[in-house]
Amino acid sequence: MLLIVCGLQGTGKTTVAKKIADRTNSVLLRSDIIRKEMFEHPTYSEEEKQDVYTEMTDRARTLLSDGLNVVLDATFNTGLNRDQAEQIAIDLNIPCKIIKVECDEDVIEKRISERIGDASNANFNHYLQYKQNFEEFVEPPLVIDNSGMLPIWTKRLRI
Repeated sequence: MLLIVCGLQGTGKTTVAKKIADRTNSVLLRSDIIRKEMFEHPTYSEEEKQDVYTEMTDRARTLLSDGLNVVLDATFNTGLNRDQAEQIAIDLNIPCKIIKVECDEDVIEKRISERIGDASNANFNHYLQYKQNFEEFVEPPLVIDNSGMLPIWTKRLRI
């Protein structure tokens, strides 16, 4: 199965994605890690961003074709990028679920300011910029509010 974990910076996507990957015995692919593998000095340009999403979905396709479950961890702020990932599941005739992680803005600001040693270079201004440009979903995703304690939503999540 393919699980797409998306949402704005600082919402805790990676924490959620790791828990889901553990629970579903899935390979976790993080856009932040792939970007750093591909670019020594990332510029975060649109072209670079699309290269990262293409690489991530190519890796996902290979892993899924090999019979493994995959969790994708990225902002997925555009319908185009979400569609690109979902198309893999359609092509391979496997289940796919989109999970959007949300969080209270004051919690996001605190989390981003406290990041140390994380693969993400996002700051609160990135969050504000992406918030304005995050494209709505055609079909509503499963939404996880990650503002509070992690065990609360993990008990309710059924995948």
